Formats: sequence, structure tokens, C-alpha cells
Amino acid sequence: MASNLKSLSDFSHLHVASAAPYRFGIVVSQWNAQVTESLLNGALQALKKHGAHDENIQLAEVPGSYELTTGADILLRDPSLDAVICLGCVIQGETRHFDYICSAVAHGVTQVAIKYNKPVIFGVLTTDNLQQALDRSGGIHGNKGEEAAITAIQMAALSNRHVPPVAGMD
Repeated sequence: MASNLKSLSDFSHLHVASAAPYRFGIVVSQWNAQVTESLLNGALQALKKHGAHDENIQLAEVPGSYELTTGADILLRDPSLDAVICLGCVIQGETRHFDYICSAVAHGVTQVAIKYNKPVIFGVLTTDNLQQALDRSGGIHGNKGEEAAITAIQMAALSNRHVPPVAGMD
């Protein structure tokens, strides 16, 4: 498995756009707070490192990962936001609850992005155990919150760029 070999949050090979011109929303789950607080810190640090201004970052907390979709929908009612980052953590338990929550959140995030035609970033850890979540929220495999923030910056830049129409396409 590739993640056993390295940090997943190495962006040294990428040119990351400036976050300065954009406004971001972050929706973070309160469930598994030990993990989601680290994801949030990683996201905030990455946004600020790339030029985002504090006043251009709007934060909303929701009870659990299932509510991330609704939280993103509520934030995107503000048309000035350029992208929303959803941060959560679902850890496998003894029942199929894990499967239903993960599927619902993944589909929900996609539907909100389509509804508003804005980037909505899936920064949700779906792990087998707490240690895997800790490893991916600031541990040996980097910080998925940072990855989600970089993705939000890149997608905000893409969606705000003028893209000329393809010749012959009406």
C-alpha cells in the first residue's frame, strides 16, 4: 500500500494557486473531535500558508459526518463563497452503519457541488480504526485537512478562471 511508504500530504511537486482572492467555507464534524480538530487545523494552516485571509474563511460545525452535506448546503447559500471543505471522520465499527454513512456523505457532497456549481471538497477520513485516522490527521501519513484545503484552492482557481469554449461546441 502506497500510504505505508510516505506522507500523503507532500505538495512540493505542485504549483498551488494563491488563496488570497477566494472565500472558503469549512464544515467540520464534532464527532471524533480528536481527529477532526487536527483536520481543521491542517486545513486552516494550508489556506493561510497559501494566502487566504481570516475574514475570507467561514467555519461551521455540525454534529457528525452525516450532517456535513447539510452544513455545506447552508454555507453555500452565501453566493460569495468560492469553495467549501467538508471535514469529518468515520471509523469502522461492528455494524454496517459505517457503509451507509460513508456512502451518504460521499454522494451528498457531490450533490451539493452540482446544486451550487461550486467545489465542495470531500475531506472525510473513512478508516478501519482510530490509529489510521490519527495517522492521516497530522500523523505519519500527513493531514487530510491540508490536502482538502489545497484541493479547495486549486478548484476555486479553476472555477474562477475564464475557460474559452471549445471550437464547434455550442
